[in-house]
Amino acid sequence: MQTKPENDTDLRLKVNRETARLPWTELLKHFAQGNVVWLADSLDLVDVAVRISHDDKANIGKWMEAGLLAKVSDEQAQRWLESNAELWACVVSPFILVQQQKAVAASLH
Repeated sequence: MQTKPENDTDLRLKVNRETARLPWTELLKHFAQGNVVWLADSLDLVDVAVRISHDDKANIGKWMEAGLLAKVSDEQAQRWLESNAELWACVVSPFILVQQQKAVAASLH
């Protein structure tokens, strides 16, 4: 019996440990390969990573349709490069999921 994404605590902990803030410049080569996926700050990075690992097509499709999950566009990449952006990043091979810092956290600095 396979574990449901929402109950996969081992994978959730692993993904959480492997999530890090990275400068966009460190992700450029992955972007050039088409492997960087942006997610809206309304989504939980760890949850999305776990669901992608579980090939949860239903939720992934809904997020993509709603514009909450997409490959990073050239425009986004350029803005992040110009602003020296740091992003939360998480690897779900072959993809790297990235998310801008949530607005709430940003206002604390």
